[in-house]
Parts: sequence; C-alpha cells; structure tokens
Amino acid sequence: MAWMTFDSPGTEVGWQTDTQEASQALIEFAGRQCYLSWHNPSGRNNREYIENMLKQGHYSVIEHGVASFWIRGISRACSHEIVRHRHFSYSQLSQRYVASEDIEMVIPPLVADDPELVEEFRALQQQAIQVYRKAVERLSEKLADHKPFQRRKMAREAARYVLPEGSETALVMTGNFRAWRHFIHMRASQQAMPEMRLVAAQALQQLQEKFPAVFGDFSLQQLPDGTYEAISQYHEM
Repeated sequence: MAWMTFDSPGTEVGWQTDTQEASQALIEFAGRQCYLSWHNPSGRNNREYIENMLKQGHYSVIEHGVASFWIRGISRACSHEIVRHRHFSYSQLSQRYVASEDIEMVIPPLVADDPELVEEFRALQQQAIQVYRKAVERLSEKLADHKPFQRRKMAREAARYVLPEGSETALVMTGNFRAWRHFIHMRASQQAMPEMRLVAAQALQQLQEKFPAVFGDFSLQQLPDGTYEAISQYHEM
C-alpha cells in the first residue's frame, strides 16, 4: 500500500547502485556506510549485496526499509494475533466510534466447508448483533443526559462486549523490513492459525514483487488446507 522514497547522497561519496527501488537502495547505502565500501570492492550488485547481508545475519540494515499495508476482511480473532507483533505500528477500525450493527462476520477456513456448522455460526453471530443493537438503543436512552457524540460512544463501547471474535475488522499495519520478515516467518507457518497464514502469505507476495532483494529468498509451499507456508534458508533474528 505504501513504500518510501530515498533522496540518495551517493554523489557525495562516489557511490552508485543498480536498483531503482528506494528502499533497497537505502539498505545498501546503510550497509556500505558501516564499512565505507562506497566503491564496491566486491563488485556486488544491489540484490547480491543485500543477499550477502542476510547470509551474514546483518539484519539491522534492512530495518531502514519500511512498508505499510491496509488489511481488510479479517476477523478480530486474527487482528488480536497480528497486534501482538510489537515492532509494528497499527491503526485499527474502532468499535467505540464506528457502529457495528451491520458488521460482517468472518467464518474460519476450517469451518467454511461444513454447511451445518456455518449455519450455526451465522445464527449465533446474528443473535449477537441483535443483542448489540438492543444494547446500543437501551444504553443510549439511559445516557440521554449526555451529549449525542458522547452518548453514542459510551453506548457502543459497552455494547461491543457481546460481539464475537469473528467480527470483521480492518487496520493499517506499518513496519520495517526486519519486522516483516519475522512476521512472515512466524505467521506464514504451519503452526499459525489459517487466517493468519493467508494474511502473511499475501503480504509476502506483494513484498516479493516490490522488494525481491529483501524477500526473494522466501518460497511459498501449499499446505493440505490450501493455505501456504513460507520457507527461507535464512534464520530470522
């Protein structure tokens, strides 16, 4: 969704690179600053240089690259897992300021192919929404002496307690490339919940397309449930 720009000071130190991608150029510049290797004594191009940094475990240089994603259509259960990754910045849909009367529900992949369970999930979710609507209405009446804006916020923040974890949400997630590699390593994994694997795999595909030098070492392998696991030859630190 969002990437960075880089106003290169390379002419000041006699440095050039072969990439047009700002984030990858900045990563190379930062690495060469560490060793003052502006004149490229090893003869590596940008992709080879970053690959060597990853091989050496010099992950701090890739922290200079940053990416943001707008993630939609996920459950609150999934978002609870996502926000546990502390090295990211998040802006998530508010259930206090935004009404949830018509919120969509997310069915977990394991349940989706069982029509009977899906029907029961939907029925319970609709029941929860009905209780939510009733609570908002009654609590708004109870708070009639408050200003309209405050009344709506207070009613919604109390009523939301009844909403299930399958409630759909959306968020903007921003992090540096090292954090994204760790996120993909942990969440595009057989041990992660399937919905998380979907999110992590889709993020990886976009990151690989935009920043192949940083994320090109990952490969996606399909699992029996149709989701994908990301495999890398490098140990994430």
